[in-house]
Amino acid sequence: MAEAGSPQREFAFSTRDFEEVRKMIYEHAGIALNEAKEDMVYSRLARRLRATGKRSFPEYLALIRSGDEAEWEAFVNSLTTNLTDFFREAHHFLILKEFLNTRRDRPITIWSSASSTGEEPYSIAMTAVEVLGSKAPVQILASDLDTNVLKKAEEGTYPIERLAKLSAAQQRQFFLKGTGDNAGMARAKPELRAMLKCFPLNLLDPAWPIRQPVDAIFCRNVMIYFDKPTQYAILKRMKPLLKPDGLLFVGHSEALYHATDLFRLRGQTVYQHADSKGAK
Repeated sequence: MAEAGSPQREFAFSTRDFEEVRKMIYEHAGIALNEAKEDMVYSRLARRLRATGKRSFPEYLALIRSGDEAEWEAFVNSLTTNLTDFFREAHHFLILKEFLNTRRDRPITIWSSASSTGEEPYSIAMTAVEVLGSKAPVQILASDLDTNVLKKAEEGTYPIERLAKLSAAQQRQFFLKGTGDNAGMARAKPELRAMLKCFPLNLLDPAWPIRQPVDAIFCRNVMIYFDKPTQYAILKRMKPLLKPDGLLFVGHSEALYHATDLFRLRGQTVYQHADSKGAK
């Protein structure tokens, strides 16, 4: 680790400070930060010291310990990573299309459990419209721990270059391009935004505001931030919230070998209930 008071750093950042940050974010959000994340943690939290006028990390961490809710939120938002894109891991959306085709005769609910700035839930929404039509009876629950990115998801506005993975036809069908002061931006059309229900959710919270089982859960590139016991605990809570013939989508680098009693691999990082006989 870099020494405290390194000339490259505006604020001293000791091993003790880093360990306290690690402990706080793990206990609050289940995020396990390894030692390689020290520079990232310093860089992101140094901004919070400047914003709050604190002169040292011990002084800033004392503010967090005091229970300041607004700063707790900013602290967590600073330490969460939000790497996303439209139709990321494209094979999942091909599987989703097949899955939606089997459910044409019923309302469908899909949970995007780490929706970030919204590219994932809007990709789900676009897929649903392409399969089921513009009046698709689909609701997408879009949750995230980071309240800042969740606001962006709800707004549904993106720089034009973020739409690069969409075909020209998809861009025309699903987005309105800005003009004047909004030139270079595009916003998801109202009918697409209406499919999303955005709400903050910490997967470690004792209660989740999801009351009925859903047809599919997207929990992609989330488990990599948790240790194995935390992963298992979250998956155990997710299982009863997924319909018996539903699908769980995880990230390309995630495998649920330690939870085979809960979920079994269907193929290409898509899982089903361990006791499921297959999607219907």
